[in-house]
Amino acid sequence: MKLLIGLDIGTTALKAALFDTAGKLLAVSTQEYSLITPQVNYVEEAGEVYWSAFQEAVKELKEIHPIHEDDEIALGISAQGETLFFMDKEGRLLKNAIVWMDNRAAEEAKMLKETFTDERCFQVTGQVSFEPCWPASKILWVKRHEPEIFEKTDKFLLIEDYFIYRMTGKFATEGSLVCSSTYWDIIQKCYWKEMLDYLGVRKEQFPPVYESGEVIGKITKEAAQEMGLPKNLTVCTGALDQAAGAIGAGNCEEGMFSETIGAALAICAPVSRPVFDPNRRMPLHYFAVPDTYMIHTFTNGGMTLRWFRDRFCPIEMEAQKLGVDDAYNMISKEAAKVPAGSEGLVMLPHLAGSNAPDVNAKAKGVWFGFTLQHTRAHFMRSVMESLGYIVKRNIDSLGDMGIQVKEIRSLGGGSKSPVWNQIKSDICQIPLETVTSVEAASLGAAILAGKAVGIFGNLKEAVENMVAVKERTEPNLDNQKIYEEGYERYQELFQDLSGCFEKSI
Repeated sequence: MKLLIGLDIGTTALKAALFDTAGKLLAVSTQEYSLITPQVNYVEEAGEVYWSAFQEAVKELKEIHPIHEDDEIALGISAQGETLFFMDKEGRLLKNAIVWMDNRAAEEAKMLKETFTDERCFQVTGQVSFEPCWPASKILWVKRHEPEIFEKTDKFLLIEDYFIYRMTGKFATEGSLVCSSTYWDIIQKCYWKEMLDYLGVRKEQFPPVYESGEVIGKITKEAAQEMGLPKNLTVCTGALDQAAGAIGAGNCEEGMFSETIGAALAICAPVSRPVFDPNRRMPLHYFAVPDTYMIHTFTNGGMTLRWFRDRFCPIEMEAQKLGVDDAYNMISKEAAKVPAGSEGLVMLPHLAGSNAPDVNAKAKGVWFGFTLQHTRAHFMRSVMESLGYIVKRNIDSLGDMGIQVKEIRSLGGGSKSPVWNQIKSDICQIPLETVTSVEAASLGAAILAGKAVGIFGNLKEAVENMVAVKERTEPNLDNQKIYEEGYERYQELFQDLSGCFEKSI
């Protein structure tokens, strides 16, 4: 039997999903883990924690759906970006992985800015500026603060690279993941020599770069025994989690746009050529389709509804505990009772700063325009509308770059709410679709694996076979003017309060 495994390695959980070649989800297992935070700005994880989570996930998959020794299985990986591993010549990890959100390398990022400039960083790597979280900054930090680790490091690996090595004994990475390292040239598709020279490293210390959806090799006998997987399992390159999620939603060509509202709000817009934002707000990433690119941004705003639920919805949370209904579903029902525009109530959802296209680390959450007539339900709806305004802000920024969005694919927890989907479609005045699979990133990784081993002739064929639209939401023209005014007020508030943000704690 031909089966596909999509492995989604997230920040605090690993998810393994088993699919058939029609995209049907046969089994899924989620294994959570806790990050190591020894001090402020330090975020780490032990490599074996990730690997053990994979082992447990495979074990649970097999309990849900049998995997036989003669099954033909291809595995692809959806990976968090920028998490960096340090490996010696014997294949042993020298320290904990430095997780993507680690910000210890602030001084090193400043050094890279002064040496290369942010403008050069953008033109070479696609990233709008040097930041502490990028792997180049992390390598420089280790060189300066842990020279003994730096000297012993034979390979610098990202998390997908590490898993490929553990399964096959081979070194490999792919463009959509390595492009945010700031040591890879996104146009020439090669390691950036000047950066490597500055860091004091050699290109041989990094894995060869493949396209997404390429076969790397069979799982080793030792890994197969350790994991309890068939010996003929084929390991393939996958993609950055957001790129994999876009593919899992069928968003794989220019004109489409996917948004994911989970803890963060992330957007992905594939483009057929490299497009650099003249305002240097929207970063450019390599995509999971050869020689194509994607505009990919994210902001912390996606956690705002959870914050509201936790602080102001004790009744809904208690009802959820009792099995009455999901708390978010109850919030959506309340929000649906409020007219579009929340009767003048507008929110800025920046509880942890704002990212592209309106970058302001000091931005704060704001409610504006509430009166005696406003109720808790108004505040619920205004949270949902605020995230819709951010989606539109990204789409407008793409329009300024000559990229027209004709269709939105919605993923993540936010896509489960028909009310929220209607709000986003109305604000953007663009049709919005959701897909049947709730595991878009895992499905995208599985699709890439299926294409790699020849089950499908190309990615488009694979998507047509494995991705199905669940629901389509058309924009309501009656709400267009209301949301145009709300969106204008949202933008004015963000600009007018910038001085206050600077003075805030």
